[in-house]
Amino acid sequence: MPTLNEIRSTFLDFFRRNDHEIVPSSPLVPRNDPTLMFTNSGMVQFKNLFTGVEHRDYTRASTSQKCVRAGGKHNDLDNVGYTARHHTFFEMLGNFSFGDYFKEQAICYAWDLLTKDFGIDKSKLLVTVYHTDEEAAEIWKKYAGLPEDRIIRIATDDNFWSMGATGPCGPCTEIFYDHGPDIWGGPPGSPEEDGDRFIEIWNLVFMQNERFEDGTQRDLDMQSIDTGMGLERIGALLQGKHDNYDTDLMRSLIEASANATDGSPDGPGNVHHRVIADHLRSTSFLIADGVMPSNEGRGYVLRRIMRRAMRHAHLLGAQDPVMHRLVPSLVSQMGQAFPELGRAQALITETLELEETRFKQTLDRGLRLLNDELEKLPEGSPLPGASAFKLYDTYGFPLDLTQDALRERGREVDLPGFDAAMAEQKAKARAAWSGSGEAADSTVWFDIAETHGTTDFLGYDTEVAEGQILALVRGGAQVDRAAEGETVQIVLNQTPFYAESGGQVGDSGWLRTETAVAKITDTKKVAGVFIHFAEIEGGEIVKGTPAQLEVDHGRRSAIRANHSATHLLHEALRHALGDHVAQRGSLNAPDRLRFDFSHAKALTGEEVAQVEADVNAYIRQNAPVETRIMAPDDARELGAQALFGEKYGDEVRVVSMGIDPASGKGMDGKTYSIELCGGTHVRQTGDIGLFVAIGESASSSGVRRIEALTGEAARKHLSLKERQLAEVAQELKAQPADVLDRLRALLDERRALSNEVAQLRRELAMGGGATSGPEAKDVGGIKFLAQVLPGVSGKELPPLIDEMKAKLGSGAVLLIGEADGKVAVAAGVTKDLTDAHSAVDLVKAVVAELGGKGGGGRPDMAQGGAKDASNADAAIAAAERVLGG
Repeated sequence: MPTLNEIRSTFLDFFRRNDHEIVPSSPLVPRNDPTLMFTNSGMVQFKNLFTGVEHRDYTRASTSQKCVRAGGKHNDLDNVGYTARHHTFFEMLGNFSFGDYFKEQAICYAWDLLTKDFGIDKSKLLVTVYHTDEEAAEIWKKYAGLPEDRIIRIATDDNFWSMGATGPCGPCTEIFYDHGPDIWGGPPGSPEEDGDRFIEIWNLVFMQNERFEDGTQRDLDMQSIDTGMGLERIGALLQGKHDNYDTDLMRSLIEASANATDGSPDGPGNVHHRVIADHLRSTSFLIADGVMPSNEGRGYVLRRIMRRAMRHAHLLGAQDPVMHRLVPSLVSQMGQAFPELGRAQALITETLELEETRFKQTLDRGLRLLNDELEKLPEGSPLPGASAFKLYDTYGFPLDLTQDALRERGREVDLPGFDAAMAEQKAKARAAWSGSGEAADSTVWFDIAETHGTTDFLGYDTEVAEGQILALVRGGAQVDRAAEGETVQIVLNQTPFYAESGGQVGDSGWLRTETAVAKITDTKKVAGVFIHFAEIEGGEIVKGTPAQLEVDHGRRSAIRANHSATHLLHEALRHALGDHVAQRGSLNAPDRLRFDFSHAKALTGEEVAQVEADVNAYIRQNAPVETRIMAPDDARELGAQALFGEKYGDEVRVVSMGIDPASGKGMDGKTYSIELCGGTHVRQTGDIGLFVAIGESASSSGVRRIEALTGEAARKHLSLKERQLAEVAQELKAQPADVLDRLRALLDERRALSNEVAQLRRELAMGGGATSGPEAKDVGGIKFLAQVLPGVSGKELPPLIDEMKAKLGSGAVLLIGEADGKVAVAAGVTKDLTDAHSAVDLVKAVVAELGGKGGGGRPDMAQGGAKDASNADAAIAAAERVLGG
């Protein structure tokens, strides 16, 4: 029985033998389609090839593309675990032709692979074709020998594919496998087609037409092939299974889940294990491709998937986090085919554990709330939308998680009510998607690339060069010339200007021709074309003329220093915090640098200081910064750090810096920092000059941010701090080195003086000593002591009240303090009198006379505030009236 790994290899080897380029899977975050949240099919990375705006050095390709369908239009999340063939993550096997072979060869390839290499019984196969596609039907008859009754003509869109309302489109042919009459269901197009007897295993799309807005079509100049076959589906078939979750790969993950939860893989918790196995794959691959859990966009969808799996682990009785313990099993099964899993294993493990630990703290409370709500409802009635929204808003339960929990109890959610509650809440829960892709598609740049090719970058070696002006663009359209005062985008055949990428900002500088001068304000890149944003300062620039290009040297030098410093910073963080640290974003600008990295908690002051010291140690080393062009696999084998999810070509630029003091060697595995990077860098680490961290903060969930300065900016920052320290030392009449000791001594002295003043005030209030003090009056048979205390604050009155009550033995005390422009009132009544008299009543009467309001406390001690102590005598008299009854 072939494993899924062997089936994948057989598929790719078949097409390799048939002259197909085996193209690695693209990341799950699409980089060329702003309409998609996640890559959901094999053709996504080839979209621009099919539309003809991009060309590569091959015309036929084959892939095993990792896909996720868990958000937006393609969302299978609700069904996962409960059906035989729904997944959030799956692999799509495909072969593609870009204007090379077409229907006949595509059908022949499919038939040969299925019946010869995979050995599937021909009599079990049948196909569908679009009802007007007689050409495909004839090929099936001629080459495969299929009889008419096993070629089913479908008149619906099920067998007609289109990229959109307009554009490339064409008929499909789908291949089905008949599992036999023992399983209920009918062939496609029949009333019983939803049964499980006939299962689609492969879809071949014939991209042959272009559709226009009026509905008319014409034949494409470049007719192409796009096919898709789910690895999990064909794997189940070849392994004699009817359920994708019974395949070897999924079974191993299910058993790992069962072992981790001390359960049986086939017991009552079988569905839970299936959900965990599926969601383990999607979450791990998404994290490996740079997606982190958050409350919006892709990160929100990832968090929903993670929490759904974690709830199922909870239902299995797991008391501790489970998901992170399953990562080694996944890497063992899929790490060879997708090495990014192994590279990101530490980050995946940490992220899953952190997220599950956090979620378990809210899960129990949320489920208790759900149970409480259900107990109030009649049996079988839906959960009110407001209750479901409370679970979401207060406890972080996505709606589908609540629905999943209710499904097992035969209940549903009142969705209109949920929507109404959501509409009322303004600050919570954005739409799951707010955009994607690197930039909006701009046909003009692809047109320029198609006509002139991509731009050659010369800026690694020079900041001054000549170039030929190939195109001028204004307002999204090409123009032939641009005059003084106008802004325009300029494309040249070559340039020393670095285009914004990888966190490094674009260069600025000057462009000069024989007839004009332009200031370059920014440089960006689309489709390999470097776009120079220019302001024409004088004369007229004309397309087709040569130009002198000069990068702003000072600005570029500062940017280079900051970029190289981020490499050293990255490695210093890994040394200080662990291998889970991975870059999650950066900014390398002329005035500062910013580095975002994966880490669960704030850095301590000691950790920041250590990282800063390590970076500066390698700067002082003044080691050469070396670059080498290598194959990606060779670079990773060397230990080069890559940005997960970044797309790399056949060759990558490897930047290394810093020498391991123990070995004294450079780029041989002993180098301090080795990274894949296309940016510009200093020539020696000493060129960075100085590194100063000026801030550490949270960037997003699970991501920290360090901001820092280098070179002259760092020197100015430290110089300012030095001047401020000198000014403080002068005020303290101390040497700068002694400022801290002097400050501590002054604070100790201040505390001692404050204590002494408080003691003196107490003694003054008591009459200057323990044996003397103000005399008490007899008011209605009760000893009453009242006094106004200038310079005594409200917080000092309660202890004085206690001392005076103790001195009286039995009686009442009233004190009015006045300090710092504030008037405070406090009263106390000894315990033996509180049944008849309350300190609260005394305070309220006094406060009212002094222009204040209220007052409160206990019968034996109360306080209040007032505005003016000038009426103190009347206030004391008011208190006496209260005591006298």
